[in-house]
Amino acid sequence: MTTSHQPQDRYKAVWLIFFVLGLGTLLPWNFFMTATKYFTNRLDVSQNVSSDTDQSCESTKALADPTVALPARSSLSAIFNNVMTLCAMLPLLVFTCLNSFLHQRISQSVRILGSLLAILLVFLVTAALVKVEMDALIFFVITMIKIVLINSFGAILQASLFGLAGVLPANYTAPIMSGQGLAGFFTSVAMICAI
Repeated sequence: MTTSHQPQDRYKAVWLIFFVLGLGTLLPWNFFMTATKYFTNRLDVSQNVSSDTDQSCESTKALADPTVALPARSSLSAIFNNVMTLCAMLPLLVFTCLNSFLHQRISQSVRILGSLLAILLVFLVTAALVKVEMDALIFFVITMIKIVLINSFGAILQASLFGLAGVLPANYTAPIMSGQGLAGFFTSVAMICAI
C-alpha cells in the first residue's frame, strides 16, 4: 500500500485492536502452561482419592509431617507435561497449515470471531470444572481435549490475524507480536500474584 493511499489511524485504534488480538492469541496457551502444577496436583489428588481410604490418610499425614514420605506421583501426573506439549504443538502445526486452505472457504471475520468465541467457551468450561470432582483419567482426557481445542483455534486466530495485518501497512504486524509478548509477561505476573 503506498503512503498516499493509506487511511489515517489518528487515535491508534487499529493498532490497539491488533495489540489486544495479539494478546488473545497466546494468552490462553500461556495460562495452561503456567498452571501445570494445578493440573499435576489435581491428577495426584484424584488418583489418591480413588484409591482406598487408608492410603489417603497416609498422604494426609505425609502433607502434615515433612519426615513422612509423600506418596509416589501418579503415572498421569508424570506424563502430563509431555502429553500436554504434544497435544498443543500437533494441532498448532496442523491448523496453521489448514488455515491456508480455510481462508478460501471461510471468511476472515468468521475465522477470527469463531476462534475467539471457541477459546472463550473452552475457558468457561475450564473454570466450571475447577470445583467438579472426577476420576484422574477423565480429568486428564478432558484437559488434553481442551488443550487441543485451544491450540487449534489459537492457530486459526493467529494465522488469520497475520493475514489481515498483511493487507494493511507493514507497521500493523508489530502490535500483534507485541501483544503476544505481553501475553507471556501477563501470565508470569498472574502466576507470581497467585503464590
